[in-house]
Amino acid sequence: MTATTGYAPVNGLRMYHEIHGEGRPLLLLHGAFSDITTDFGDLLPLLARGRRVIAVEFQGHGRTADIDRPLTIEQLAADCAELLRHLDVGPVDVFGFSVGAGVALQLGLRHPDLVDRLVLASITYDSAGFHPGLLDGIEQLQPEHLHGSPYHAGYLRLAPRPEDFPTLVAKVKEMDRNLPDVPADEVRGLAAPVLIVVGDSDIVRPEHAVELFRLLGGGVAGDAVGLPRSRLAMLPGTSHVGMMQRADWIAAMVDDFLGVAAPASA
Repeated sequence: MTATTGYAPVNGLRMYHEIHGEGRPLLLLHGAFSDITTDFGDLLPLLARGRRVIAVEFQGHGRTADIDRPLTIEQLAADCAELLRHLDVGPVDVFGFSVGAGVALQLGLRHPDLVDRLVLASITYDSAGFHPGLLDGIEQLQPEHLHGSPYHAGYLRLAPRPEDFPTLVAKVKEMDRNLPDVPADEVRGLAAPVLIVVGDSDIVRPEHAVELFRLLGGGVAGDAVGLPRSRLAMLPGTSHVGMMQRADWIAAMVDDFLGVAAPASA
């Protein structure tokens, strides 16, 4: 499958993006330290069988060079919104993983005119969603701790300035210190239907995923009152890093939720 690639002028960035496939648009958002291929090398081709996938790389990630501003979830969401407007596409479905899920949630809250449906993989809506003490370890993270990882290898392969990796680590650490807490009332008011996807051994507490599902109208007896418009999927035997290795499972659930099935010949 041939992709269209390019850079768009977005809020001071030259934001790298790829477009795969044809049909209903789906914006694909990766996690921290990562890039399109590292997170979605297995999943993207499956999603693009029945839709037009617009995959991006955030500020300072992959082929999108860093600029002199902090990384924040809110700013990354604003960048994605501006990219969609630049491409003259929308509303779109959005799939976000990890930090990308936080960005997708902010897109749904702040730019509802651009969003149809949301798939949020490994999502928390506030800091209580993480296992206790988990974020404390970010303070100890040093660039060399990621040397030899797929994230570092991807950065060295793709980044315009590979020597900027320590800057990316410092900015991600600062972003993680200031993750936005979304009030429950704002979550309840989200216009877009949501598919929540978490691993049963994820960085997200299972109870938090259920709390989020309930805020979105889930946790009901569907046979009595009807199925809610949002959904919850908990993947068995799946950690945070291992989630993107469940590409077949995730693609099937996304196809069903978004209403776009892969061609029979695929």
